[in-house]
Amino acid sequence: QDRKTGLETEDDDDDDDDDGGGDDRGGHKRSAIPSSSNEETPRKKTAEGNIYYGTKKKKKMKLSTAALSSALLVASSVAGGGVSAFAVVPSTAFGRSPSTGSVALRMAEEASDESSSSVAEATAAIATDPTDSLTIPLTFDEMVRDASRAASDASEAGVNRQILRVLLPRDPTNDQLGQYFENDADTDTLNLVLAPPDETWQGGIMQLYRAAAPTCQEILRRFSKGVAGVPPKLVEDRSVDESGVDGVGLWMTQSSSPSDDVCCFVQPTQETVDAVESIHEQAGPERMVALMNPQWRNADDALDAASKGGGFLGGVASFLGGKGRSLDRLDEMGFRTVYTLEGYVVKGGNIRMVKRFDTEWAVFAENDSMTDFIKVGTMTTRPTYQDIDKMLDDKGIALKYARDIGLAPKL
Repeated sequence: QDRKTGLETEDDDDDDDDDGGGDDRGGHKRSAIPSSSNEETPRKKTAEGNIYYGTKKKKKMKLSTAALSSALLVASSVAGGGVSAFAVVPSTAFGRSPSTGSVALRMAEEASDESSSSVAEATAAIATDPTDSLTIPLTFDEMVRDASRAASDASEAGVNRQILRVLLPRDPTNDQLGQYFENDADTDTLNLVLAPPDETWQGGIMQLYRAAAPTCQEILRRFSKGVAGVPPKLVEDRSVDESGVDGVGLWMTQSSSPSDDVCCFVQPTQETVDAVESIHEQAGPERMVALMNPQWRNADDALDAASKGGGFLGGVASFLGGKGRSLDRLDEMGFRTVYTLEGYVVKGGNIRMVKRFDTEWAVFAENDSMTDFIKVGTMTTRPTYQDIDKMLDDKGIALKYARDIGLAPKL
């Protein structure tokens, strides 16, 4: 305030030394300082450093510039930086009245609450269901990218015993039954198609291995840690295939650090589980061991279901080919399916199912122009043929031949 303006002050009971007129009321002297006076009222300081004019009764308290700046700094840093914790400024820093400091703290707390709620709203808006991000790869490179990314994400999550199921690259002219000779797929060809490993492959399990081996190599190259951009060396071990014709192989990376080496069994059978267990013990918990396209099916037949029951009948079912005992051993070793991409034919059209270790199952149907896949549904458990058929009905997707001849809308 302007020192030369008129200020009204009061004297304490024990302060009787002030000059000036005015009536005496109970020991209190009231004096008026005219605004035209050229003399400044003597200034006094309390122990707390508050400046006031006149006597002590009514004080004109001033906030120091440093104290006010501190209050504003606390509030602005909390509001602008999104900090939920802040320094508590004592009330004495703001003068004698503790209410002034409380106001500043309340301002900081309100700014902190607003900032925290804003951060929570932004986080909720960004967070989405990972199943919604699943897509069907249309090219070999896209599939290798998705599979290697899932393997890497699972490894970062602590899953170093992995199972991957992928489609295989195939020449588009070699999917016809009755053809006596089929060329091997070349992974450098742009016109490759991704085909499920089913009975349409004329060369049988060995032809599947010739397509699965380069696929495994590409996934390992993308997953493994190279030095200066150079991928690690890949070594094949076919000794795990005792017969030589079962289409089983073991691929290993040789990195600059042995702790970064990866082992991947390609198309393992139930007879290969002993070799898998041996590699599992040698690798230790930190190195990754993977199985790609195991030769046992995801779906269960009668022997598979019986072999999972245990007991005498379970042992007999396992001896006859049931996969229950083999899966139990893999579960004990910590193997987990981290990426699955499967293909089937439902209502005459191509269906693809995809799942990562951290998502649900997503089902896609190929459009009639064969250029993309359209999502038709999701499930927490693996969809059966009947489940997929119902998804197509719910979406109004008719039989493919009906769409081809114009009896139903195109997809």
